Amino acid sequence: MSHLSPFQTFLLLSILKVVVVLVITLMSVAYTVLLERKVLGRIQNRWGPSRVGPFGLMQPLADGIKLFLKEDLLPIAAERPLFILAPIIALACALISIAVVPFGGMQTVKGVEMFNIADLNIGLLVILGITSIGVYGIALSGWSSNNKFALLGSLRATSQMISYELALGLSLVGVVLRAQSLSLREIVNSQGAHGAWSWNILGGGQLVAFFIYIMAAYAETNRAPFDLPEAESELVAGYHTEYSSMKFAMFFMAEYANMITVSCVASLLFFGGASSPLGHLLPADFGGPILSAIFPILWFVVKVLAFLLLFIWVRGTLPRFRYDQLMSFGWKFLLPLAMANIIVTSLVIALRS
Repeated sequence: MSHLSPFQTFLLLSILKVVVVLVITLMSVAYTVLLERKVLGRIQNRWGPSRVGPFGLMQPLADGIKLFLKEDLLPIAAERPLFILAPIIALACALISIAVVPFGGMQTVKGVEMFNIADLNIGLLVILGITSIGVYGIALSGWSSNNKFALLGSLRATSQMISYELALGLSLVGVVLRAQSLSLREIVNSQGAHGAWSWNILGGGQLVAFFIYIMAAYAETNRAPFDLPEAESELVAGYHTEYSSMKFAMFFMAEYANMITVSCVASLLFFGGASSPLGHLLPADFGGPILSAIFPILWFVVKVLAFLLLFIWVRGTLPRFRYDQLMSFGWKFLLPLAMANIIVTSLVIALRS
């Protein structure tokens, strides 16, 4: 790339990063579905997928082919443009959020940082903004379907979002106060000095904030026990009742992409992201440049995988909340708790300074 101008080099490396991250994310979505089916099978004392390929590893490919070839039905009275646009909004918002996630160390090539697509100084706000826009896809899908069950599901999603979004945003204020930055890279760097004890969940005293965040994350991703917008026992399938073929697949992919996103954010904000739990006990260049680049990615992947397993474990363990229980939990418990956490964290930081 020596004959390329700095801008051409930047553009080429940026396109390469986008393609690689998009492919890995979509593959991760596919195999997260397989992981969930296998783990839930074990929890429920059954096998899960085991027929397609060795250990069922080709099941995501079979599912993709099936969904792609199914008939794409459109309700007669549906609002066609919005009906088509809704799953696109849901999936696009789920995938765009990954762009600001730093998933490795700070290695650079030609001055371009390689292990995140965009290192923004307001990365946390970008993720919160984009993920909150994703609920428009759910709201539009229910309204445009001209189906009462779909409409009830989308209304639930909207009011649910209002209930948890405030607590979710406030739970992260303590993390921002400690790091003095909205940059995800800076938040990770602020937790890397002394290994696991520097993480916000432990030495940072943000255990309460983590609890609020993870509860809101279940509602954000429409996962059990807060999967009210698509409660099968109450609403047939909720907001995507009328969707089939690839439009349904896009909603399906959006849910699992959101799971990956909130797992990444939880890892970055509370568990040090790509930083090692051993801190500086190992030198930064341990094992040479290749291993020093690989180790942070491995730490990050392990943390994200642990959160995905937690999502699956909770789904196989807890029953669904009633709708009024979720609303009360958000407004009467999570919101006051988040405000109390901000006050205590601010007081501690002020006393220390």
